[in-house]
Order: sequence, then C-alpha cells, then structure tokens
Amino acid sequence: MWLLVMFDLPVMDREQQRNANRFRAKLMDDGYRRLQYSVYARPCPSMENTKMHAERLKEWIPPEGEVRTLIVTDKQFARMQVFYGGKRKPTEKPPPQLLLFTEEEPPEEG
Repeated sequence: MWLLVMFDLPVMDREQQRNANRFRAKLMDDGYRRLQYSVYARPCPSMENTKMHAERLKEWIPPEGEVRTLIVTDKQFARMQVFYGGKRKPTEKPPPQLLLFTEEEPPEEG
C-alpha cells in the first residue's frame, strides 16, 4: 500500500520558504520518497499504518498550503507509468520487507 502526497505550498517570502522546506524535510524523515518536486510517496505495510501516516501529515501542513493525499495498493502503484525525457523508467519498488508476495505465476505442475 502506498500513500501519495501532492502539494502546492506558497514560497513568496522567507517564512513560507522555510515552512515549505520543513514540510519536505518531515516527509523525508518519515520515509517518503520524492517522485517529483511536489509529489511524494510512502510505502506502508497496512491500511492502519497508512492512516496513521496520513493523520501525522496533517500536523505538518504549513498555513496556506494545499495538500492532497491518495492511497493506492502496491499493484496500482506498480501500474504507474514513469517517463523521463520520453523514455520509460521503472516505477519505484517498495522496500524489501514489504515484498512478501510477488505477482509471478506459480510454475505449472506436470
């Protein structure tokens, strides 16, 4: 399961820039990965854990900041298509401790 965070934060003055930098630093400290400049994602082992991180996130939102979250399954996240300069790039992988099951088909018997 992945928690995606997308945001627009005002950075018109020093205080707003400081708040935006603090928000991004807290995301990184909490295990989020930067997908794009204002899009971060965090793998979570369960829905309960995902909700805990989403609640924690609300405490960090700077004044005047707009933040959106989206919860997707590992399978949905893996279907994301990533392009860099027109070339396809692999999607981020979850950490090894979350790879309990793979999507590979079991070998046929017989």
